[in-house]
Amino acid sequence: MPTSIRDVYVVDAVRTPIGKFGGALAGVRPDDLAAHVVRSLVARTPDLDPARIDDVYFGDANGAGEDNRDVARMAVLLAGLPVTVPGVTVNRLCGSGLEAVIQAARAIALGDASVAIAGGVESMSRAPWVLQKPERAFPAGHQQLHSTTLGWRMTNPAMPAEWTVSLGEGAELVADKHKIGRAEQDAFALASHQKAAAAWAEGLYDGEVVPYAGVDLVRDECIRESSTPEALAKLKPVFRPDGTVTAGNSSPLNDGAAALLLVDEEGLRATGREPLARIRASAVTGIEPHLFGLGPVEAVGRALAKADRTLDDLTVFELNEAFAAQSLGCLAEWPGLDPAVVNPRGGALAIGHPLGASGARLAGAVAHQLAAAGSGTGLAALCIGVGQGLALVLER
Repeated sequence: MPTSIRDVYVVDAVRTPIGKFGGALAGVRPDDLAAHVVRSLVARTPDLDPARIDDVYFGDANGAGEDNRDVARMAVLLAGLPVTVPGVTVNRLCGSGLEAVIQAARAIALGDASVAIAGGVESMSRAPWVLQKPERAFPAGHQQLHSTTLGWRMTNPAMPAEWTVSLGEGAELVADKHKIGRAEQDAFALASHQKAAAAWAEGLYDGEVVPYAGVDLVRDECIRESSTPEALAKLKPVFRPDGTVTAGNSSPLNDGAAALLLVDEEGLRATGREPLARIRASAVTGIEPHLFGLGPVEAVGRALAKADRTLDDLTVFELNEAFAAQSLGCLAEWPGLDPAVVNPRGGALAIGHPLGASGARLAGAVAHQLAAAGSGTGLAALCIGVGQGLALVLER
């Protein structure tokens, strides 16, 4: 066992532009997306011998299609890294990419690794339909295909119906709980698009986004800077006839990948670079599955307590915007939080939410923003389907 816990540094972080469902990245396999960010990350640190990478951790929420067979290991091989570099794929649904970062950081902190890559990938466009095996051979009737793009499928009948509502209905329940109206949700969504568009216009994403060669996509595909309150107000509710959750105030379906380079002190010297940030603490918690949207609340509290920090200490807080209602529900439970530090460069409502990649995108965004600020405390957090919350504290 180690005699002390090692410091863990984020040396660099990259991501693809986030593509929309059926959009520019729909023709790219998820293992190729993962390989692209791994290859790009390594290329940006030429002093590091790739053979020194002890492990590659990748989050992936689906795993039912071309991302099967351990997509992390496939990324290593497709990226041209030495075959001696291993890879492991983890799944905590929407938190998978952040879970990969946490697991890689934990391995480094304990001395099991010195250099690691952590990231996530998802191609929701290419998620396959799956067919269950019949209970008996040669059935005469029709068989059902299940889409693996998003949400519940092949649900265990022992699960209470209250828990297995759709993700959108879960967002409606959060809106009910905190009395969050349609206009408030639409305004939050519009602000996300405006902040993301402004960040791109100011070049704030230029240092972390690595476009995929041969694909005509250089920025996030779902940003609608021309959206207006009137346009959002015209959209019909999706999950309840009299509901408040619409396509305009929900995160879209997306494709993309992200990756971070994590090291200890020895690994840092091998890179010859100054780190973006240092990882301080993390926490994961559970909540009633139908209230999954509020999952980050307890996780954030625990992670900050471990880091001996409070919400008042935050320089930047990247909170995943699965739904406007879900994000606003969390913010309602943090009344002292300065809204200016939350998603200052836009959130998933505009940028997109490729499930397995989003957590790594958030962690990388926090690290880059802390580096730009020169110092401070940052936080990345996500709600997770089936009722969990995940949070990571970084500092510079």
